[in-house]
Amino acid sequence: MKAEEKKQNKKHYNYYYNGISIVLFIISYYFYYLSLEKCLDGIAECSIKWNWIKLKIKQYIISLLINIVLISLIILQKLSKFHLIHFISVFALFLRYSHHLDFHDHGGFNFIFFCIILFLALLILSLLKVLYSILKIKYKYKIYSIILLLVSYNSLINPTNCIDWPQGLNNTSIENNVNKYGCQIVFPKKCNYKILQYIQDLSKLSHISCSKKTKNSRNKILSFSKSPYINFDTLKFGFPLTNVEEGREDGIDNNILSKYTYKNLFDMDKNIPDGYERPEYIVDFSKDPTGELTIKLNYNKALSLERKKLEKNSSPYSENIMILYLDSISRNNALRKLKKTMKFIEQFISYKGGNNKNYPNEIFHSFQFFKYHSFKHGTADNFPKLFYGNIRTGKNLVRINKYAKENGYITSQASDWCANDLTGTRHNLTKEELYDHQLLFCDKNFPSLNSHIKRCLYGNIGSYYLLEYSNQFWRNYQNNRRFSVTLIDDAHEGTLELVKYTDDLLFNFLNSLYNDNLLINTTIFVMSDHGCGMPSIYYLNDFYKIEVNLPMLFIIINDRKNINYNEQYYNIQKNQQTFITGYDIYNTISHIIYGDNYSKIHNKNNLYDTPKSDKGKSLLERINQKKRHPKNYRSMTVRVCI
Repeated sequence: MKAEEKKQNKKHYNYYYNGISIVLFIISYYFYYLSLEKCLDGIAECSIKWNWIKLKIKQYIISLLINIVLISLIILQKLSKFHLIHFISVFALFLRYSHHLDFHDHGGFNFIFFCIILFLALLILSLLKVLYSILKIKYKYKIYSIILLLVSYNSLINPTNCIDWPQGLNNTSIENNVNKYGCQIVFPKKCNYKILQYIQDLSKLSHISCSKKTKNSRNKILSFSKSPYINFDTLKFGFPLTNVEEGREDGIDNNILSKYTYKNLFDMDKNIPDGYERPEYIVDFSKDPTGELTIKLNYNKALSLERKKLEKNSSPYSENIMILYLDSISRNNALRKLKKTMKFIEQFISYKGGNNKNYPNEIFHSFQFFKYHSFKHGTADNFPKLFYGNIRTGKNLVRINKYAKENGYITSQASDWCANDLTGTRHNLTKEELYDHQLLFCDKNFPSLNSHIKRCLYGNIGSYYLLEYSNQFWRNYQNNRRFSVTLIDDAHEGTLELVKYTDDLLFNFLNSLYNDNLLINTTIFVMSDHGCGMPSIYYLNDFYKIEVNLPMLFIIINDRKNINYNEQYYNIQKNQQTFITGYDIYNTISHIIYGDNYSKIHNKNNLYDTPKSDKGKSLLERINQKKRHPKNYRSMTVRVCI
């Protein structure tokens, strides 16, 4: 009788728990739906009040907590595993739709925090369940279980030590002698990426390949286009050049430039309308219904001759400047994930090294900067220091490519972001800032920022086309001074894994130019603006918080003609262990452009039109390391240099 009664009670409780679970999940769906409400005008124009933010957090947290409670009941066997279908559906909703937490341009926050909080909650619950089970078993098995737990804990934690974290290229490491260098870097205690890095490669786990093309790519272009130059029969689309005035007043919300692009698409099987230059970005659906992208830079002979005349008026330290800018990657993650690229840089560490049979009389020398600091976690706060030598605010900011033009350089930019600028400033750009050649991805088929899987476009990863454009620029203008900027956002995501798929492309790009004798008299900056800035499962780790503020910076110099090896190379060598910022990089680029005349530059009356920032020094100059410290920079919010 008791057994039958017990069975009836269990059945009753099952109905009870199941009924409650369905109600809770419906409530969870409802609160999650509320949390998706967005400001339709974008964050820049939206008046967000604190009460509104609190309401959004409540909606989101309630939904999340309900899911944690329900999945916990399943683990505790209070609910049938059938109810996992509810949890999986919510998880799928987060993955599919939670690309914003009401901030238009930074996606994935809802999904990332959902995973972090859920992971921590389930981890604690699982440990409690294991401990509870141990307490119920016999004494001798308790001892065995505890030993097993300790062994498991040790095997998991030991691999996360950070012994190799301070190391650099060529058996070098961070030097933390305060008396000698002034700035002492805080080292992380646990580097948990050593366990998690292999299980966070979502592209590999999902078997994502860029060779699997999207079949409705053409329809997507047609659905967005309002161009009078195409129709529904168009098979070969030409995207207009993007170095135009349209959209330049809006750096982050790039709707204006995107609208301009889609209002001026061309049918490449017809004549290009008067007043337009030949497109450099052409998508052809005539042979392949999934689309084939061709990048072809337009060589401008008249421009080449015009800049040649300006070369006579200046003597830069390097005839060519290349900037490879990877957003959101720390120095350490570059060493972990860009192994081939780092090997390319490492071969030039030795003062007399880097000699190649194709360069019998040339010396290439590379430098690594261990204490380069970001100001904040976002590009909009760091980019102005690097390219304007100034803070984010102000009118008529002038980007450094203007000064390159004035000194005879032909300029180029390639970026996988549909925006002429990355500062987030509004109504402050000048005509001189336009690059001579520019490729921006305004194609709606290209995945947005923050993707945790490969960002594919017409059969290739997006950065392939950016580097191809830069490669064509470098080769087409090899008789001119060249100033090129390549902006790649593959690392702008939380797993720290995706950037490794760019490694081969970067290495092949650099190695090809090197082997073809095209890097003579060239300075190359391989750099970022901040470290791993996107929140992720690592967010609570100290290594993550430290690396956010330590972006990568490597410089390769080849110039035996103008640079004074005894003095300037000695200075830059010493500055590798010095606390530096984006202001110093800006001044270094300017120093290379102006050469010896750099010392004669004084700030003009217009504060924002100057090639020299008074907040930094050139890395070719001697920097007093003991006087350098983050506390001297008010706009620097987080510091790992003590």
